[in-house]
Amino acid sequence: MSNIFKRRLQALGYLEWDKVNINDVQHFRKVTLWLEDQKIRQYDIQDRKELRDIKNESWSKAFAKYCNDVKCPVLNNTVDRLEWLIGYAIWLEAENNIEEYSQNVKEIKLKMKQEAIVPHLKSKNPLDNLNFDSNEFKNGIYSVAKLLRIPRHPNHLITLKACSKLVQRRLNSECLRNPNSKIIRGKPFPVMNCDPGFQLKKTAVENAAKILALLYIQDIRNLQTKINEVIVQVQNITANPKTDTKLGKVGK
Repeated sequence: MSNIFKRRLQALGYLEWDKVNINDVQHFRKVTLWLEDQKIRQYDIQDRKELRDIKNESWSKAFAKYCNDVKCPVLNNTVDRLEWLIGYAIWLEAENNIEEYSQNVKEIKLKMKQEAIVPHLKSKNPLDNLNFDSNEFKNGIYSVAKLLRIPRHPNHLITLKACSKLVQRRLNSECLRNPNSKIIRGKPFPVMNCDPGFQLKKTAVENAAKILALLYIQDIRNLQTKINEVIVQVQNITANPKTDTKLGKVGK
Protein backbone atom coordinates (compact mmCIF):
# COMPACT_ATOMS: atom_id res chain seq x y z
CA MET A 1 0.00 0.00 0.00
CA SER A 2 1.34 3.43 -0.94
CA ASN A 3 2.42 5.87 1.73
CA ILE A 4 -0.29 8.33 0.72
CA PHE A 5 -2.97 5.70 1.47
CA LYS A 6 -1.47 5.07 4.89
CA ARG A 7 -1.15 8.76 5.73
CA ARG A 8 -4.80 9.32 4.84
CA LEU A 9 -5.94 6.37 6.94
CA GLN A 10 -3.80 7.66 9.80
CA ALA A 11 -5.43 11.08 9.48
CA LEU A 12 -8.86 9.44 9.64
CA GLY A 13 -7.90 7.54 12.80
CA TYR A 14 -7.64 3.99 11.44
CA LEU A 15 -5.77 2.15 14.21
CA GLU A 16 -3.83 -0.31 12.04
CA TRP A 17 -3.04 2.18 9.25
CA ASP A 18 0.64 1.13 9.17
CA LYS A 19 -0.16 -2.58 8.82
CA VAL A 20 -2.62 -2.37 5.93
CA ASN A 21 -1.72 -4.34 2.80
CA ILE A 22 -3.86 -3.24 -0.11
CA ASN A 23 -3.07 -6.46 -1.99
CA ASP A 24 -4.61 -8.52 0.81
CA VAL A 25 -8.32 -9.07 0.08
CA GLN A 26 -9.28 -9.20 3.74
CA HIS A 27 -7.39 -6.00 4.52
CA PHE A 28 -9.09 -4.29 1.57
CA ARG A 29 -12.54 -5.33 2.76
CA LYS A 30 -11.87 -4.43 6.39
CA VAL A 31 -10.82 -0.89 5.41
CA THR A 32 -13.91 -0.48 3.24
CA LEU A 33 -16.20 -1.66 6.04
CA TRP A 34 -14.46 0.63 8.56
CA LEU A 35 -14.89 3.64 6.25
CA GLU A 36 -18.62 2.93 5.96
CA ASP A 37 -19.12 2.24 9.69
CA GLN A 38 -17.08 5.15 11.04
CA LYS A 39 -16.98 7.89 8.41
CA ILE A 40 -19.23 7.61 5.37
CA ARG A 41 -22.39 5.98 6.82
CA GLN A 42 -24.19 5.68 3.51
CA TYR A 43 -26.32 2.80 4.79
CA ASP A 44 -28.28 2.32 7.96
CA ILE A 45 -26.63 -0.15 10.34
CA GLN A 46 -28.95 -3.01 9.41
CA ASP A 47 -28.26 -2.46 5.70
CA ARG A 48 -24.51 -3.03 6.08
CA LYS A 49 -24.91 -6.79 6.53
CA GLU A 50 -23.48 -7.73 3.12
CA LEU A 51 -20.46 -5.48 3.60
CA ARG A 52 -19.82 -6.95 7.03
CA ASP A 53 -19.58 -10.47 5.64
CA ILE A 54 -16.04 -9.89 4.34
CA LYS A 55 -15.39 -13.60 3.83
CA ASN A 56 -18.37 -14.09 1.55
CA GLU A 57 -17.57 -14.85 -2.12
CA SER A 58 -20.26 -12.39 -3.23
CA TRP A 59 -18.68 -9.50 -1.30
CA SER A 60 -17.36 -8.01 -4.54
CA LYS A 61 -20.93 -7.56 -5.79
CA ALA A 62 -21.87 -5.85 -2.52
CA PHE A 63 -18.83 -3.58 -2.90
CA ALA A 64 -19.79 -2.69 -6.49
CA LYS A 65 -23.33 -1.83 -5.36
CA TYR A 66 -21.94 0.21 -2.48
CA CYS A 67 -19.71 2.23 -4.81
CA ASN A 68 -22.70 2.88 -7.04
CA ASP A 69 -24.83 4.01 -4.07
CA VAL A 70 -22.20 6.52 -2.88
CA LYS A 71 -21.90 7.71 -6.49
CA CYS A 72 -18.23 6.81 -6.83
CA PRO A 73 -17.16 8.04 -10.30
CA VAL A 74 -14.34 5.46 -10.60
CA LEU A 75 -15.15 2.38 -12.65
CA ASN A 76 -13.72 -1.15 -12.53
CA ASN A 77 -10.41 -0.52 -10.70
CA THR A 78 -11.03 -1.52 -7.09
CA VAL A 79 -7.86 0.10 -5.73
CA ASP A 80 -8.78 3.45 -7.28
CA ARG A 81 -12.28 3.06 -5.89
CA LEU A 82 -10.90 2.57 -2.39
CA GLU A 83 -8.69 5.63 -2.83
CA TRP A 84 -11.76 7.64 -3.80
CA LEU A 85 -13.67 6.33 -0.77
CA ILE A 86 -10.84 7.39 1.53
CA GLY A 87 -10.83 10.86 -0.01
CA TYR A 88 -14.61 11.05 0.28
CA ALA A 89 -14.37 10.08 3.96
CA ILE A 90 -11.83 12.84 4.55
CA TRP A 91 -14.13 15.35 2.87
CA LEU A 92 -17.07 14.26 5.05
CA GLU A 93 -14.89 14.42 8.16
CA ALA A 94 -13.89 18.00 7.36
CA GLU A 95 -17.48 18.99 6.55
CA ASN A 96 -18.80 17.53 9.80
CA ASN A 97 -16.15 19.35 11.84
CA ILE A 98 -15.98 22.56 9.84
CA GLU A 99 -15.76 24.81 12.91
CA GLU A 100 -12.84 22.86 14.36
CA TYR A 101 -10.97 22.76 11.07
CA SER A 102 -11.66 26.44 10.41
CA GLN A 103 -10.17 27.30 13.79
CA ASN A 104 -7.12 25.13 13.04
CA VAL A 105 -6.67 26.84 9.68
CA LYS A 106 -6.88 30.27 11.35
CA GLU A 107 -4.28 29.26 13.91
CA ILE A 108 -1.96 27.92 11.21
CA LYS A 109 -2.32 31.12 9.16
CA LEU A 110 -1.64 33.25 12.24
CA LYS A 111 1.43 31.18 13.07
CA MET A 112 2.70 31.49 9.48
CA LYS A 113 2.14 35.25 9.58
CA GLN A 114 4.04 35.58 12.85
CA GLU A 115 6.88 33.47 11.50
CA ALA A 116 7.02 35.69 8.41
CA ILE A 117 7.32 38.80 10.61
CA VAL A 118 9.81 37.21 12.99
CA PRO A 119 12.02 34.80 11.03
CA HIS A 120 13.40 31.86 12.98
CA LEU A 121 16.69 31.02 11.32
CA LYS A 122 18.94 28.24 12.50
CA SER A 123 22.41 29.63 12.13
CA LYS A 124 25.62 30.05 14.09
CA ASN A 125 25.65 33.71 13.09
CA PRO A 126 24.15 35.65 16.05
CA LEU A 127 22.66 38.22 13.66
CA ASP A 128 20.44 35.52 12.15
CA ASN A 129 18.94 34.72 15.55
CA LEU A 130 17.77 38.24 16.34
CA ASN A 131 14.13 38.98 17.07
CA PHE A 132 13.47 41.66 14.46
CA ASP A 133 10.25 42.77 16.14
CA SER A 134 11.51 43.13 19.70
CA ASN A 135 11.61 46.51 21.45
CA GLU A 136 15.34 46.13 22.02
CA PHE A 137 15.94 45.72 18.28
CA LYS A 138 13.70 48.69 17.45
CA ASN A 139 15.44 50.94 19.97
CA GLY A 140 18.81 49.91 18.54
CA ILE A 141 17.74 50.88 15.02
CA TYR A 142 16.41 54.25 16.12
CA SER A 143 19.63 54.93 18.04
CA VAL A 144 21.70 54.27 14.90
CA ALA A 145 19.32 56.42 12.84
CA LYS A 146 19.77 59.27 15.30
CA LEU A 147 23.58 59.07 14.97
CA LEU A 148 23.27 59.09 11.18
CA ARG A 149 20.73 61.94 11.30
CA ILE A 150 18.11 59.88 9.51
CA PRO A 151 14.45 60.72 10.23
CA ARG A 152 12.60 58.15 12.29
CA HIS A 153 9.93 56.19 10.39
CA PRO A 154 7.03 54.48 12.25
CA ASN A 155 8.11 51.19 10.65
CA HIS A 156 11.50 50.39 12.17
CA LEU A 157 12.42 48.13 9.24
CA ILE A 158 12.09 51.04 6.80
CA THR A 159 14.33 53.10 9.08
CA LEU A 160 16.83 50.23 9.04
CA LYS A 161 16.73 50.16 5.24
CA ALA A 162 17.48 53.90 5.13
CA CYS A 163 20.43 53.41 7.48
CA SER A 164 21.73 50.58 5.32
CA LYS A 165 21.59 52.71 2.16
CA LEU A 166 23.45 55.57 3.82
CA VAL A 167 26.16 53.26 5.15
CA GLN A 168 26.62 51.60 1.74
CA ARG A 169 26.87 54.90 -0.12
CA ARG A 170 28.65 57.15 2.35
CA LEU A 171 30.51 54.90 4.78
CA ASN A 172 31.94 52.22 2.51
CA SER A 173 35.69 51.51 2.38
CA GLU A 174 36.26 53.80 -0.63
CA CYS A 175 34.55 56.73 1.07
CA LEU A 176 36.51 56.19 4.27
CA ARG A 177 39.81 56.18 2.33
CA ASN A 178 38.94 59.37 0.47
CA PRO A 179 36.07 61.14 2.26
CA ASN A 180 36.53 64.40 0.34
CA SER A 181 35.53 62.70 -2.90
CA LYS A 182 32.05 61.99 -1.54
CA ILE A 183 31.38 65.24 0.29
CA ILE A 184 28.81 67.28 -1.58
CA ARG A 185 30.10 70.79 -2.18
CA GLY A 186 28.62 73.91 -3.65
CA LYS A 187 25.55 75.98 -3.05
CA PRO A 188 22.48 74.01 -1.91
CA PHE A 189 19.79 73.73 -4.56
CA PRO A 190 16.63 75.68 -3.59
CA VAL A 191 14.27 72.73 -3.86
CA MET A 192 11.20 74.53 -2.58
CA ASN A 193 11.75 77.54 -4.83
CA CYS A 194 11.96 75.65 -8.11
CA ASP A 195 9.08 75.62 -10.57
CA PRO A 196 7.89 72.03 -11.03
CA GLY A 197 5.60 72.93 -13.92
CA PHE A 198 2.40 72.37 -12.01
CA GLN A 199 0.46 74.03 -9.21
CA LEU A 200 -1.49 72.44 -6.41
CA LYS A 201 -3.91 74.02 -4.00
CA LYS A 202 -2.17 72.90 -0.81
CA THR A 203 1.40 74.03 -0.19
CA ALA A 204 2.39 70.86 1.68
CA VAL A 205 1.17 68.63 -1.14
CA GLU A 206 2.93 70.79 -3.74
CA ASN A 207 6.23 70.61 -1.83
CA ALA A 208 5.94 66.83 -1.61
CA ALA A 209 5.27 66.71 -5.37
CA LYS A 210 8.40 68.81 -6.03
CA ILE A 211 10.54 66.39 -4.01
CA LEU A 212 9.08 63.37 -5.83
CA ALA A 213 9.73 65.04 -9.18
CA LEU A 214 13.38 65.65 -8.27
CA LEU A 215 13.79 62.06 -7.06
CA TYR A 216 12.37 60.86 -10.36
CA ILE A 217 14.88 63.00 -12.26
CA GLN A 218 17.67 61.54 -10.13
CA ASP A 219 16.52 57.98 -10.95
CA ILE A 220 16.51 58.83 -14.65
CA ARG A 221 20.05 60.25 -14.41
CA ASN A 222 21.28 57.13 -12.60
CA LEU A 223 19.71 54.97 -15.29
CA GLN A 224 21.36 57.03 -18.02
CA THR A 225 24.71 56.69 -16.28
CA LYS A 226 24.38 52.91 -16.19
CA ILE A 227 23.38 52.86 -19.86
CA ASN A 228 26.46 54.92 -20.74
CA GLU A 229 28.67 52.52 -18.78
CA VAL A 230 27.25 49.55 -20.69
CA ILE A 231 27.82 51.34 -24.02
CA VAL A 232 31.45 52.02 -23.10
CA GLN A 233 32.00 48.37 -22.16
CA VAL A 234 30.50 47.17 -25.45
CA GLN A 235 32.62 49.65 -27.41
CA ASN A 236 35.76 48.42 -25.65
CA ILE A 237 34.98 44.89 -26.75
CA THR A 238 33.99 45.63 -30.35
CA ALA A 239 36.75 48.20 -30.95
CA ASN A 240 39.53 45.89 -29.78
CA PRO A 241 39.15 42.55 -31.61
CA LYS A 242 41.69 39.81 -31.02
CA THR A 243 43.69 38.70 -34.04
CA ASP A 244 44.49 35.04 -34.51
CA THR A 245 47.22 34.89 -37.14
CA LYS A 246 46.97 31.10 -37.30
CA LEU A 247 43.46 31.36 -38.64
CA GLY A 248 44.41 34.10 -41.08
CA LYS A 249 41.49 36.26 -40.06
CA VAL A 250 40.50 38.93 -37.57
CA GLY A 251 37.90 38.12 -34.98
CA LYS A 252 37.27 37.24 -31.43
